[in-house]
Amino acid sequence: MNFSPPRYLVPFHPKRIPHHFVDVMIIGGGIAGLRAAMEIDPRLSLLVVTKDQMQESNSSYAQGGIAGVLDTADKFENHVADTLTAGANLCDQEVVEMVVREAPHHIRQLIEWGTKFDTEEGGELMLGREGGHSHHRIVHALGDATGAEIMRAMIRRVHDEIKAQVWPNTFTIDLLTTEGECRGALVWNAHHGKTFVWAKQTILCTGGAGQVYRETTNPPVATGDGHAMCYRAGAVLSDMEFMQFHPTVLYIAGSSRSLITEAMRGEGAQLVDANGYRFMPDYDERTELAPRDVVSRSIVEQMRKTDHPCVYLQLSHLDSDWVRQRFPGIARTCHEFGIDIARDPIPVRPGAHYMLGGVRVDHDGRTSVPRLLAAGEATASGLHGANRLASNSLLEGLVYGAHAGRAANAAALEEPDSFRAIPLENAEVSQSTEPIDLTDVGNSLKSLMWRDAGVWRNEDVLADAALMIDRWIRYALTRQFTHPAGWELQNMLTVSRLMVESARIRTESRGVHLRHDYPETNDESWHRHILLSEGADVAYAPA
Repeated sequence: MNFSPPRYLVPFHPKRIPHHFVDVMIIGGGIAGLRAAMEIDPRLSLLVVTKDQMQESNSSYAQGGIAGVLDTADKFENHVADTLTAGANLCDQEVVEMVVREAPHHIRQLIEWGTKFDTEEGGELMLGREGGHSHHRIVHALGDATGAEIMRAMIRRVHDEIKAQVWPNTFTIDLLTTEGECRGALVWNAHHGKTFVWAKQTILCTGGAGQVYRETTNPPVATGDGHAMCYRAGAVLSDMEFMQFHPTVLYIAGSSRSLITEAMRGEGAQLVDANGYRFMPDYDERTELAPRDVVSRSIVEQMRKTDHPCVYLQLSHLDSDWVRQRFPGIARTCHEFGIDIARDPIPVRPGAHYMLGGVRVDHDGRTSVPRLLAAGEATASGLHGANRLASNSLLEGLVYGAHAGRAANAAALEEPDSFRAIPLENAEVSQSTEPIDLTDVGNSLKSLMWRDAGVWRNEDVLADAALMIDRWIRYALTRQFTHPAGWELQNMLTVSRLMVESARIRTESRGVHLRHDYPETNDESWHRHILLSEGADVAYAPA
C-alpha cells in the first residue's frame, strides 16, 4: 500500500491519562462480543467496551435468522455444500465444516438462554428457507426481528448472570501495541475523556463497514473502526474487496435504507421491474432464491434496462393476512410511507450490507498480532469466501465468539498478574489550521464508494477513486482530532482505501466482486486471498 496511517490518532502522555487493568477486554457488544464474554472465567476481570449501547449493532438489526441443520430431512453435508457454492470457490472448507456442525448446539443454547424463536403450532421450531439454501433450515424470531430477540436474551444474560463490566458509549480510538503484541486499547468517553485499558488478552468484535457507502443497511456505528485499527496495529487483513450488497433495500426518498429481509423472497415474494415484469427467470434458474450476488447484479442490470432507479418486491399473490403477520416489522416501516406490503409493490434496490473481508483469523479467532483475537464481521475467517450464504453471519458470530472467548480465557488464566502499563507516548504534532468539514468529506466518500466501488467496478473508476481518497487521506489522516466524528472519518478513509486497492488487484469477477473489464472468474490466477498489512507488500494465500 502507498499510505501509512499514523499509529495513534490522538496525542497522549501516560501520566495525564487514567489507567485501567483487566484480564480480558472485548471491544464490541454485538453477538460475537457477547458470546465471547460468556466464555470468560468469573475468576478473571472482564471489560466489554461498546461504541454505543449494546442494542445498537448490526446483530440487533439482523432481520434474517440463523442457519442450522435441525430437520431430519437435512444434512450437514447439504449446509456445507450450499455455503461453499455461495462462496464462489473461495471458502475454507475446514472452517465451513466446523461452523456448520456447531450450529445446532449454538441454536439450542440460545433457546436455553431465553431466546424465543418462532415455532409451529405443535411447538417445533419453524424453519424457513432463503436464497442459496437447498433446504428449510433458518430459524427466525418475531418474524423479521431475529437479531433483536437474540440480542435481548444475550444482553440479559451478560448483565444478570455473568454480571460483566460494560462501558457503553465508549469509543475505542486505537489498539495499544508494543514489540508487536497487543496490550489493550486507548478508549474515549464523553464524560471521562481518554483512558488506557491494559489487558492480557483483547478480543475485537467491532462489526462491519457499511457506512463507507451511501446506500447501506448498516447502522451509523458501522464505520469500519476495527478494520482500521487492526491495520494500524500491523495485523494482516484479507479479502477487503468483498463487500456483500443486499439485493433488496427499501428505496424511498426520506426513509432510512431499511433492509427487506431475504426471507420475504424465501416465502414467495417476486421481483418485478417498473413495467411489472418478473425478470429473475431471465437471469438465473433459481429465480428469486438465487444467491445474493446473482440477485444484486440482476437488479442493477434490470434497473439499467428500464432506466429506473429501483425494482419492486411483489407479494400481492400471497395471503394478505399471513404476509402482514409473517413480516410485522417491515409492514410497520412500509406503512409509514403509505405502502401495504400485502398489496402494494415495495420499491427496492441493492445496498451495502455485510463486509466479508477483515482481519485474518485462525480457527480460534487469533489474529497475526499476539494477544489480539477477533470474531464476527470485522474478520475474514474463511467461512464466507467471496459471497456470504444468507443467515450464516449470526452463526459465525456465535461460533467464533465462543472460540475466541475460550482461547482468550485460557491464555489469560495462564498469565500471572504481573503485567503493567507500558511507557507509551504520542506527542501532539503540528498540523494544518485550515478547517475541515467532516460531514462534507464523509458524504463525498460515501458517494464515491457507491459510484466507483459499488456492485460493478472497473479499473478506470477504481483508479479515480484511489486518487481521490489519497487526496483526502493526505489532509485528514495527519490530523489529531478530539472527538469520534474525526476518528470515524479517518477509519472510513483507511478502510475505503484498502477496499479499493484490493478491488483493483483482483482482476476477475468472483462472488460479490464484479468487474466490467474482467467479467469472468479466473481460478487459475485468482483462486487465492489478497493479504494487506501496514508497511508490507501485498501478499497472497491459497484458498
